[in-house]
Amino acid sequence: MATHMLKRDWIALEQKYYQATFKRQPVTFVRGQGIRVWDTEGREYLDFVAGIAVNVLGHCHPAVVQAVQEQAARLIHVSNLYYNTRQIELAEQLALLSGGMRSFFSNSGAEANEGAIKLARKFGRLHRNGAYEIISMERSFHGRTLATTAATGQAHYQETWKPLPDGFKQVPFNDLDALKAATSEKTVGVLLESVQGEGGIWPATREFMQGVRRWCDEQNLVMICDEVQAGMGRTGKFFGFEHYGVMPDIITLAKGLAGGVPIGAMLTGRRTDLFVPGDHGSTFGGNPLACAAALATLKTIQEERLIENAARMGEYWHEKLDVLCQKYDFIANPRGIGLMRAVEVKHDLAPAIVDQALKHGLLLNSLGNATLRMVPPLILTRADIDEAAQRLDRALEDVARQ
Repeated sequence: MATHMLKRDWIALEQKYYQATFKRQPVTFVRGQGIRVWDTEGREYLDFVAGIAVNVLGHCHPAVVQAVQEQAARLIHVSNLYYNTRQIELAEQLALLSGGMRSFFSNSGAEANEGAIKLARKFGRLHRNGAYEIISMERSFHGRTLATTAATGQAHYQETWKPLPDGFKQVPFNDLDALKAATSEKTVGVLLESVQGEGGIWPATREFMQGVRRWCDEQNLVMICDEVQAGMGRTGKFFGFEHYGVMPDIITLAKGLAGGVPIGAMLTGRRTDLFVPGDHGSTFGGNPLACAAALATLKTIQEERLIENAARMGEYWHEKLDVLCQKYDFIANPRGIGLMRAVEVKHDLAPAIVDQALKHGLLLNSLGNATLRMVPPLILTRADIDEAAQRLDRALEDVARQ
């Protein structure tokens, strides 16, 4: 049966049966282990995309596999009409990591941000004379729902869906004066990423993050940090905002939280802890299966000291990228924090580099034509990086000859 399945034309079947929402690479994966995946032809790849910053423990980590198997045999779903132990245990662990914040669980980053927006609007109704407007950043990305698309500061995500919901505006990232100028009596909060992910791996400045916190305090605004991509230890801190010495009112998490199992989380401090029964909800959010996977992921990150590893390996990978940037004149300026890295690509060659890297067994991701993004698993070793650098070098050599 397995052999028969592997020989099917999966690309043709996808085009026949799946809506045309994704521009995919011409490869179909069937197995993963650690930082490696294998396609239908048995070819092996180093995965520096990690499901877009999802597979923080790599593929099929034994701790997550065991947690999911055991939980699936015990209790998968009961709905939030009842208590479930795994959900409460996960909220407890996140409280310990966030200084006592309380959690709400959903299924994705977009849903987590929707919850944050709703909670901020309730704060505005109660404490800001009905203020409802959220100021987010240019180049930001917060999700694909209508509200989170409106909050996303990239026009190409928005054009098709206009008119978008009211109550969102964007200002340039790292520009505190622009944020202050955009604030009005309608403003209720500021939504931002500590490191912009989909926007191109752009870290915030310390001055900006601390200025946003002070401004929110002075104006009685809600500071919301979208940690969907930068969280879970990826930057060398559990939360990306920890690099800046600030504490937001609301935090959103998803992607790596359950090591590959879908989950989202919206955390709030006491000041904005305003939901009451009926205000918000989710059928699947916080189900025992996803929460068991998340608990295993958090435990493994702590026991294997993967946050510290992300910081060390991020610096080592940066060194390798710097050498390659000196060798090839069409890539430059490696940037990022921890294992959230990017390089600038000239002549619109980023997609070509991704294509050639695929041929050499390395998975990378381009953000537009001018940025190459790398968000590998946090379990990365120096040997993995050496191998990836060799494969990337060969890919870049191919591009240079084109």
